[in-house]
Amino acid sequence: MRLILLTCLTMIAFAANSVLNRMAVDSGAIDPSSFAMIRVVAGAVALCMILTVRGGGLPLLQRGRLVGATSLAAYMIGFSLAYVTLDAGLGALILFGTVQVSMFGWSAMRGARPTARQVAGASIAFAGLLIALWPTDGAGGDIAGALLMVIAGLGWAAYTLAGKGAKDPLSATAANFVVATPLLAVLLLGTGLHAAPSGIALAILSGAVTSGLGYALWYSVLPQLQGQTAAVVQLSVPIIAIAGGAFLLGEALSLTLALSAALVIGGIATAITASKAQSGRS
Repeated sequence: MRLILLTCLTMIAFAANSVLNRMAVDSGAIDPSSFAMIRVVAGAVALCMILTVRGGGLPLLQRGRLVGATSLAAYMIGFSLAYVTLDAGLGALILFGTVQVSMFGWSAMRGARPTARQVAGASIAFAGLLIALWPTDGAGGDIAGALLMVIAGLGWAAYTLAGKGAKDPLSATAANFVVATPLLAVLLLGTGLHAAPSGIALAILSGAVTSGLGYALWYSVLPQLQGQTAAVVQLSVPIIAIAGGAFLLGEALSLTLALSAALVIGGIATAITASKAQSGRS
């Protein structure tokens, strides 16, 4: 039960990042590059402060740190820049579809082949996302934006896989944010940067709370999740984000959304319980 609650809280934090990003960028309060930069700096500062109070070192030179930081930077950059031209729903579909395919593929290459029940659960959940997020107005996504979101999905999948072996989730996440900061600074500095106080506040909230603390929590639950299960669980994030957008941004709810949410939740439940059902038969 504790694992389920922590996983749900983490997925809510992930979804909040999408809502906060749209709230800040779509309103014109801040540009995507500034949002990403402030987000990672705020996360680094918050995590280092917590680490200082708790005690413990900052493992900047630990083996695999560059992989974690680079994948985090790739996710941050792709996520923020893709939504400049890409429809939000289609972007979420590309992002978490890429995450699912990447993590399932990596797990299969490592010998942990998904069971028929896990594949069935993933298919049901993905079908729910297609129903909720497939564009119906004839407006397709921008190719450049789609490629950026694929990069973000690959980055998040790599970041998730890198976190499977983290012995200290808090210090590992803090180190990733610190090392990722100069990477973002080099790649995102340019013209057209602007940030109003409201945009800065939303970026700080996203970075310090829903990103920094959320990712540390994600690293803490990852060792208890199978690779395939971790991939499928994240398919709930777009549904949560749509619900949050309806309550916080005034986006419309529909019967289609209710149907897709039921499919996603049912698919996730099928995939998560697959390993238990398998062990019960052995």
